Amino acid sequence: MEFKDYYKILGVERSASQDEIKRAYRKLARKYHPDLNKDAGAEVRFKEIGEAYDVLGDAEKRAAYDQLGADYAAGQEFRPPPNWSFEFSTSGVGPDHDFSDFFETLFGRGRQSGGFSSRSQQFRSREFQERGEDHHARIVIDLADAINGAARSVTLRTPQLDENGLRTMRSRTLNVKIPKGVTDGQQIRLKGQGAPGIGGGPPGDLYLTVEFAPDPLYRIDGSDVYLDLPVAPWEAALGASVNTPTPSGPVNLKIPAGSGQGRKLRVKGRGIPSNPPGDFYAVLQIALPPANTAEARAVYEEMARKLAFDPRAKFGGK
Repeated sequence: MEFKDYYKILGVERSASQDEIKRAYRKLARKYHPDLNKDAGAEVRFKEIGEAYDVLGDAEKRAAYDQLGADYAAGQEFRPPPNWSFEFSTSGVGPDHDFSDFFETLFGRGRQSGGFSSRSQQFRSREFQERGEDHHARIVIDLADAINGAARSVTLRTPQLDENGLRTMRSRTLNVKIPKGVTDGQQIRLKGQGAPGIGGGPPGDLYLTVEFAPDPLYRIDGSDVYLDLPVAPWEAALGASVNTPTPSGPVNLKIPAGSGQGRKLRVKGRGIPSNPPGDFYAVLQIALPPANTAEARAVYEEMARKLAFDPRAKFGGK
């Protein structure tokens, strides 16, 4: 994933004021608006400018983005820090807005805020009650958490402005129950853990979007789980019964005779126990024994003499 330098996209310094950022955005948005600019690439540039302003024009997200520092250059390979976890309010542009993978990695899938404390600033002088805004953050879990359920302690950082208008970070730790069967992209709702209400109104909720940490054995697709299963050539050719790990415990998997590389064998219901439960797929990977001894070389030489096998026969030549 490439790092996006939002300051460079808007053509401003990292020390730019919010007014300078707004002016730069308006100027570029007019220049590249698809209704006014018919040049190839104008629409892509317009979206890129809008994404940059959605981050830098919002004090919450700008504070979080600035935590990355100036260590990355535009286009450089980027991976978010392992402890990257922020929460944001949800007013503003709708979730159907087309944001980049870089944006969604940092701020969630289509979650935007409409300016720091915009509602509280707008209504501070009025006497009424208003429910607090919902907040969104992401939580990274292991596959075992989804299989068995778990209780986790999660520390979130919230960008905010102090009384002098400076961007600061506030941390809080929450105990979160991971429900059994949760899938990637699903949200866990923590009632009353969003922004406080206005005028004594009830607080909003906090929604944690689930993401799976990379697993050394398994790949996840929805509620299905995949494993690359190494098998010996004779196991694939003659058939075998192989003890195979699954997330919910080992199974004795029957390898049909004549199986080829990449064949998928399904074990129904052995994936993530969602509703409906997912399946487990073993993807066969034929592993060749090394010819690193005289005996092993002799076996391969005998196979070459006795087996009428040409792996390139379909090419029509020797």
